[in-house]
Amino acid sequence: MDLALAPSEAVLVAARQWLAPVQQFLGADLVTACITGGALQSDFDPKHRRINLLVVARDLPIARLDALAAAMPRPGKGAGVDPMVLTQTQVQRSLDVFPIEWLDVRERHFTIAGEPLFDTLEVPQRKLRLQIEQELRGKHLRLMQAYLAGTDRPADLHATLAAAASGFHTIFRALLRLQGEPVPGTHDGIVNRLAQLHGLDTNALAGARRMRTVSRAPGADETRATFRAFLAQIERLTHVVDGFQVP
Repeated sequence: MDLALAPSEAVLVAARQWLAPVQQFLGADLVTACITGGALQSDFDPKHRRINLLVVARDLPIARLDALAAAMPRPGKGAGVDPMVLTQTQVQRSLDVFPIEWLDVRERHFTIAGEPLFDTLEVPQRKLRLQIEQELRGKHLRLMQAYLAGTDRPADLHATLAAAASGFHTIFRALLRLQGEPVPGTHDGIVNRLAQLHGLDTNALAGARRMRTVSRAPGADETRATFRAFLAQIERLTHVVDGFQVP
């Protein structure tokens, strides 16, 4: 876990308030509860975004789901919480299926109750490489189809590429971790390091993020050029990952 990551007081209070009745219901069956994702960023605003809260139980029989649902706070005023509740067995048995997601949780979480379960979580590296390649190939294919269908609609291309930025950001972080690289704290730092490692075009690789930061398409020609350049870099990066040898 990155020790520099910590939620604001407002996020911490909201998360603990939501957790209190759930923790009381689970009792000794609560393994851990932690805040994950964007809620740990310094610019996170709980008034406009929801807090991701991961709750892990030792056991959760189907017969207890209704009672747990009744204990969970209903959406209301104040900071919103998006909980994910699962069992310790579900975590362990899904490490090889969702290695990117669990690696991200391991590196970006803040425990507010129970054990520090994710501090020492082991993610299988071969499965991580495979999922990174799968995600890159799948996203590249979908973006290519979106480009072919929307070349005469630059606003649609802009929206598509902007929406893809967050997913690629997660993949880029996972790729650096797979290579044993420290992950910079900013998107620009992450893109720069990937470009350095693999001889990529930094400006082109940052295209999706750049589109996300502007509310309107910068113009038909520029939007199409940015989209094509980003596609080219993702294609090259996919070839790189395909050739990785992971012990």
